[in-house]
Amino acid sequence: MCPKLPLLLVFFLYYAITSLGSDPDPVQDFCIPSTGIAACKNSSAAMVEDFVFSGIKFPGKFSETGLAATSVNVNIFPGLNTLGMSFVRADFEVGGINMPHFHPRATEIAFVLEGKIYSGFVDTENRIFAKVIEKGEVMVFPKGLLHFQMNVGDMPATILGSFDSQNPGLVRIPNAVFGSGIEEKLLEKAFGLNSKEIAKLRKRFAPH
Repeated sequence: MCPKLPLLLVFFLYYAITSLGSDPDPVQDFCIPSTGIAACKNSSAAMVEDFVFSGIKFPGKFSETGLAATSVNVNIFPGLNTLGMSFVRADFEVGGINMPHFHPRATEIAFVLEGKIYSGFVDTENRIFAKVIEKGEVMVFPKGLLHFQMNVGDMPATILGSFDSQNPGLVRIPNAVFGSGIEEKLLEKAFGLNSKEIAKLRKRFAPH
């Protein structure tokens, strides 16, 4: 066997994994989707408004968990198309939480704009990495790992998050488990719950 072959194989696997593990590199400066079709708008027709989004000036609608999160991804901001990034504004009432969730296609970096947030993630060995982060601090959540936040301060809090994907995806653990229609007997055995308890959780986390 050629002595250089294993080394070449390592380099090939490295570039294959890294290229497939994130959004593909664009082949043009930008690609504003044309209305109703997949092709890009002609670059000569692009306007500055295609690259500006004003939907996160103010908090969104708060949920029963005390969280108002507004995602800025390619689905609502077409200017992000092919650029490999997106954004979120998350506002927390006092005691509000961002329930355990993960983003299957992106690493997230969160910046505390205001307040004090108990923030962390759990790795694949079930180790928890969590602490209270305050105004001006940043925390990163590796791609695909479960993470969470809770406002532990005595005033509302705001986080700004950035993702390395134009469409990072979002899987909320309670909704995925109890709101997706998984067979009841499986849930009973997995969580030690009875049918009445599962019905209550399904009602709470069912899609709206």
